[in-house]
Amino acid sequence: MLSVVARSALSKYRRLWLPSHSLARAMSSSSGGPTSPYTTLAISHPAESVTHVELHRPEKLNAMNKAFWREMVDCFNEISGDPDCRVVVVSGAGKIFTAGIDLMDMASDVLQPGGDDTARVSWNIRRIITKYQETFSVIEKCPKPVVVAIHGACIGGGVDLITACDIRLCTHDAWFQVKEVDIGLAADVGTLQRLPKVIGSRSLVNELALTARKMFADEAKSSGLVSRVFAEKEAMMAGALEMAGEIAGRSPVAVQGTKINLIYARDHSVPEGLDYMATWNMSMLQTQDVMKSAQAAMEKKSPKTIAFSKL
Repeated sequence: MLSVVARSALSKYRRLWLPSHSLARAMSSSSGGPTSPYTTLAISHPAESVTHVELHRPEKLNAMNKAFWREMVDCFNEISGDPDCRVVVVSGAGKIFTAGIDLMDMASDVLQPGGDDTARVSWNIRRIITKYQETFSVIEKCPKPVVVAIHGACIGGGVDLITACDIRLCTHDAWFQVKEVDIGLAADVGTLQRLPKVIGSRSLVNELALTARKMFADEAKSSGLVSRVFAEKEAMMAGALEMAGEIAGRSPVAVQGTKINLIYARDHSVPEGLDYMATWNMSMLQTQDVMKSAQAAMEKKSPKTIAFSKL
């Protein structure tokens, strides 16, 4: 009798574990290509309510070409309005996370902005820069939490991207570089604004941005740039998928409200943040999710057992 019970329990355990394990392996192997209509992104749904966005130009080290800057905006605008998505995992295909901006492809935009005089050229340059800034701001504006999983190099625009995400994970072989000063630029699409909010040390931020030196995984962890470091990519993707499942299992009203208020609090004073929170919960506390979650807590059940409505 005990052996029957044990076999039954083991069978149940395997059904729960193997799909997640195989999904993580599939997510890390990147055997497919970009997902139509995108040419630089592969979109999949590895688990219920979880969307996986993979940078997918492995032959170009996921360098960010013109199409990428457009497609990220379209992709995250769609995700923001998708009630079936509650959390996003972002990763990179191939050997590294990203080599940053594709200078060859982007040169015409940056170096030949057009315009009849200095004022008009400057206006067009500003328009181009603000358009590129939206590529990563759209991640921050997305109400769904975004977990980014970094392996290998994360250079230049890659740092702009990951600092707009909510949770950052990496592998032991990951390294980060604010590269822009090496190509005669000041980073202009988010790093200089977001990295000081992510890393507590202003001195360290200044050092990284002014010297373009590499930061490796152990320093990234100790400085707070990432919250967890994994031995290799497959383990990291399994960890990212597990974390995404934990988030997706909670009330989307609570989760998305938490993200929105965390970002608001980051950019405002404590009194302003508290006032915004009080106003926010005037309506959000009227959700049925509060009573459902309270009931589950009293019954010592996980909130993941609750069938929350879509948002």
